[in-house]
Amino acid sequence: MSASAKHTRQIREEAQRLGFGLVGFAKAERLEEEAQKLENWLNQGYQGQMGYLENHFELRVDPRKLVLGAKSVISLAYNYYNPEKQEDPEAPKISMYAYGRDYHFVVKDKLKSLLAFIRENIGEVDGRCFVDSAPVLERDWALRSGLGWIGRHTLLINPKQGSYFFLAEIILDLELEYDSPIRDHCGTCRRCIDACPTEAISPQGYLLDASKCISYLTIELKEAIPTEFQGKMDNWMFGCDICQDVCPWNRFSKRHEESAFEPHSDLLGMKKSEWEEITEEVFGRVFQKSAVKRTKLEGLKRNIAFLDGE
Repeated sequence: MSASAKHTRQIREEAQRLGFGLVGFAKAERLEEEAQKLENWLNQGYQGQMGYLENHFELRVDPRKLVLGAKSVISLAYNYYNPEKQEDPEAPKISMYAYGRDYHFVVKDKLKSLLAFIRENIGEVDGRCFVDSAPVLERDWALRSGLGWIGRHTLLINPKQGSYFFLAEIILDLELEYDSPIRDHCGTCRRCIDACPTEAISPQGYLLDASKCISYLTIELKEAIPTEFQGKMDNWMFGCDICQDVCPWNRFSKRHEESAFEPHSDLLGMKKSEWEEITEEVFGRVFQKSAVKRTKLEGLKRNIAFLDGE
């Protein structure tokens, strides 16, 4: 067995031990075709007010500019699927990924452990960990690493695990054995396109106007939600799971095993009236270490009021 094959196997086994459900490897190089697609997408203004997506373009499309001398990109996926739903059918809805502790911290800690393992068992390598926190085209790297295909809703789908997982990467200057992409299995299915109430997904799919996406409107947008979306939010107050909920591949999703992703004991039981009257104290308690902190109480109340048509 070659050194690169041995190292690849060691890293894969340790990543799986740390709880990553999917692990793949790709050669670190400039993403030429993807760079063109990103430029076209930005030129269409589909990023809305997410101006940060226009920054650091070359860093975003070339991992060797993030880690000098980079040879490999390790792509990893961490499951967050939870079949439990909010008990009150009239309560404003929160995306499943935000039920528990902020994934940035949970997954980043595991990545750091994996990088430490690599350094202890393989040798001193230069590497950096990324969890949706730097200019990295994570879905494109996951695609290249064979973790799945990018579906019509523009999210990564794995044929055995669906799409309810966080993506993460380690970019490092270590030669490894690389995986191959897998083919698209969306076929003629259009469920995500047809189900999106704001028509954020293009009629052919594979293209998302993020400025129309409910997740963008409830999290990223800092000003008032445009009135054109009144009555189209499907009662989502933070994020949206519609395009994943309707995807047939998510019948293969299994409940996560990460205690940090368990919701606060009060979260799923809160009634519509309790959400409408939520206080700073309740917000702080229920979302103490949650990604919902990003929108702050003021933002959450704005979203709830919009749903109520106020």
